[in-house]
Amino acid sequence: MITPEETLLLVIDVQGRLAQSVHGSDGVVAAIGRMIRASRILEVPVLVTEQYPKGLGRTVDALMELLPGAQPVEKLSFSCCGNEGFMERLRAFGRNDILLAGMETHVCVYQTAVELLDFGYNVHLLTDAVSSRTEENRALGIRCIEKAGGALSSTEMAMFELLREAGTDRFKAVSAILKEA
Repeated sequence: MITPEETLLLVIDVQGRLAQSVHGSDGVVAAIGRMIRASRILEVPVLVTEQYPKGLGRTVDALMELLPGAQPVEKLSFSCCGNEGFMERLRAFGRNDILLAGMETHVCVYQTAVELLDFGYNVHLLTDAVSSRTEENRALGIRCIEKAGGALSSTEMAMFELLREAGTDRFKAVSAILKEA
């Protein structure tokens, strides 16, 4: 089970042109937004990446507005792990459980998941918070990540796992976020 003390949310490449072209874009961006909001309440750090922002645009405003002061890691490698700056920032958090969200499931999310697993991290794929341009590629990416050893989860499942119990102020705040879905 994941805990707030050991978990990090990684938001991969939810950028202008790319975000507009993926299957179910609005729902995926909304799910990621809810997870970011819950992560902030639960004190789970959030790390954001951008694939070639000159060509694909910056992270969508709807998400960046939830992360004041965030500095996305710019990358050219499909796997986030191919960027040394990313690896340095990831290691600095000292978290072993990585919640994955973003785009595209079968490319950057998949390659990042496999390399994180190779580095010994526990990968938890938030299946409602990932997408690709086609549903077929999204489903293929999810299957391949699971086959590689990644755990499948959802934003709601992860939120409740991080909460552990009802009746707290954090529970009330996260419950309010979930009611928006």
